[in-house]
Amino acid sequence: MSVTGRCSCSAVKFTVSGPLRDVAYCHCSECRRWHGGTGHWTNAPRETVTFQADAGLKWVPTPNGKSKRGFCKECGSSLFYDDARPKLSICAGVLDQPTGLKSLAHIYWASRADYEATPNDGLPMHDEWAKKS
Repeated sequence: MSVTGRCSCSAVKFTVSGPLRDVAYCHCSECRRWHGGTGHWTNAPRETVTFQADAGLKWVPTPNGKSKRGFCKECGSSLFYDDARPKLSICAGVLDQPTGLKSLAHIYWASRADYEATPNDGLPMHDEWAKKS
């Protein structure tokens, strides 16, 4: 099953033809600054992600310089996180519905904002994220 996605203005459009990992909710400070809240992330093997439009795609290095984030330079939509692993992380909110994805876990829970209430969703809560998928 293929899933499509795009930014708000459609300057970036893509298709994922391979399997998507279920969604992890990231509570790290970097995601909060980038998204304005919790990051909702999936990922897919990078060779399964193809672009139909990428004129608006801009990559910006993260503060540690070990990875980069992709966003639309036209509308500002947060789109991707690339840490040079075989899988490209994708903001789940930019995928067209239905995706068939499920919720996986809360990650970087120890870094959450002081105003975040503990969710009552029964998902695992990890202080960090050791999984490399």
